[in-house]
Amino acid sequence: MVREFQHHNYWALILGGSSGLGLATAKKLAEHGMNICIVHRNRKSELPNIYENFNQIKKLGVAFLSYNVNAFKREERQEVVNTLRKELGEKGRIRTLVHSVAKGNLKPMVAIDKPVLKNDDFHLTIDAMAISLYDWTKTLFDQELFADDARLVSFTSEGNSKAWPNYAAVSAAKVTLEAITRNIALEFAKYGLRANCIQAGVTDTSSLRAIPGSQDIIDHSLKRNPFKRLTLPENVADVVYLLSKDEAAWINGCIIPVDGGEHIS
Repeated sequence: MVREFQHHNYWALILGGSSGLGLATAKKLAEHGMNICIVHRNRKSELPNIYENFNQIKKLGVAFLSYNVNAFKREERQEVVNTLRKELGEKGRIRTLVHSVAKGNLKPMVAIDKPVLKNDDFHLTIDAMAISLYDWTKTLFDQELFADDARLVSFTSEGNSKAWPNYAAVSAAKVTLEAITRNIALEFAKYGLRANCIQAGVTDTSSLRAIPGSQDIIDHSLKRNPFKRLTLPENVADVVYLLSKDEAAWINGCIIPVDGGEHIS
């Protein structure tokens, strides 16, 4: 295993890194010598399993920090950043910021016997799953915590262009996330930031299982994927790792499908 990040004082800050794509990414980057900071929001009952995964990362010989806070509140975000600045010291810098946030309303637009989407549901979902990327990016930038060559990676889905039942608010958030990512790629480029979105294929995570009708999505994906399997969190983590390498410095402002070709059929 090549640990190319080990002696650079590089950190990965992963928003939503206690499970799924974020956790797989944390493990992958740590294997290659990247120090890890995870910001997550979990109930007390979930913490024993989460801390077990965090201990596995620590055993990889990297520095590790975690904060169980509300990443969408300005005060808590600022408190994390202030603490992180002290922990990084004079030489530590954030090489990779990963936005792996899954918090949104999965309600239908029309229904007789269940709650339906309202204006506030759109606002909450878009703020959490899209605008928070800009909030964190700007706060870290203002605090001068990014490396001279930094990488921002966020996760979108095929719901950015397809209509799925109960997915309207999340779909709107994904489109917004992509627009924000493109503008970060444009406006922060002269400061050394590269920003890209990964469009992950259907991945069997808790976020997917929360979508009504998720089994139908899984069954359809298994049929149309050229490899006849779902995307694994590790597949996505591998690409975040590739985007974090020096050789990926000229990839900027892209939506990158990571789905084994699922999107072509």
